[in-house]
Amino acid sequence: MNQPLHLPLARSAVDRDYLMREKSGVLEELLQDPLTRILFLKDGLTLLQQSDGAPSPELKLYSAEQVAHLNLATANLIAYLGQTLDASATEPAGTRVLLVDLSVESANQIESDSERWHHLRRTGAGLSARDAGLFSEALALANWHATHQFCSRCGGATEAVRAGWVRKCKTDDQQLFPRTDPAIIASVIDSKGRILLGSQGVWEENRWSILAGFVEPGESLSAAVIREIYEEAGVRVVNPQYLGSQAWPFPYSLMVGFTAQVDPEFEHFEPVPDGDEIVKLRWFSREEMAAELHDLLLPAPVSIARAIIEHWYGQSLEVDK
Repeated sequence: MNQPLHLPLARSAVDRDYLMREKSGVLEELLQDPLTRILFLKDGLTLLQQSDGAPSPELKLYSAEQVAHLNLATANLIAYLGQTLDASATEPAGTRVLLVDLSVESANQIESDSERWHHLRRTGAGLSARDAGLFSEALALANWHATHQFCSRCGGATEAVRAGWVRKCKTDDQQLFPRTDPAIIASVIDSKGRILLGSQGVWEENRWSILAGFVEPGESLSAAVIREIYEEAGVRVVNPQYLGSQAWPFPYSLMVGFTAQVDPEFEHFEPVPDGDEIVKLRWFSREEMAAELHDLLLPAPVSIARAIIEHWYGQSLEVDK
């Protein structure tokens, strides 16, 4: 029996407190508040800590006083993420959190050991709802700012305003708002109950995942499923069914999960990889996956791809590489 999707990056215990963003001087006010905490990023990585009584690692958040030696005016970005809805081992619920995206040089003044800076892909599945929500929000926002330094209309330089939630062109005052790129990802199931997995040319041998792609302009999510599966695998599918969605801030996407059936009229056609992104395709039965599990390289537990494969499989896949 299929299990509900477990989506680590769909969880959040953060009130984004959007009205606070409109307050004049809000970032300066929050930096002066001893109860405010700061989440630091360095090249998309952040710091974790293991607190007494906490079941798993937590984000390492700082007060402004703890990092008074840093010149935050040189930060790549300072933005207000909101206030927490859950308590942690070290901060109460209602804690307001700032994102500060630092240069490598400044970040090394906090922690110079690169092994202590953690990637969301590796740590996200083990974080609490509070920390998964904060880390995902911070990373997506920082990535968007990094790629929108110039105005799309006149090419002028832009600056962050409204507590980090808008960029304004310094030349023509155009306002740019953070965007999320929607992408579909789908399990394809045939009449025998098998799942279709593909492998990209840049992946290691025997690494497999389900098929995915970005939604194109003027396209519905279900139409994107049908188009992408055909483009990447030459398979016609019908009846895409929504399973769930989660943030994927690499750089700032939303992964929307589906399952779809092979069109009965095309059951006799063999899948054909597009040869560009997908170089290998294979049908897996549940029995084949169970027999080969120790050798297969499957998507990480933090990904929606892993959750959708487990949804088809009917239980958790415990072997991780």
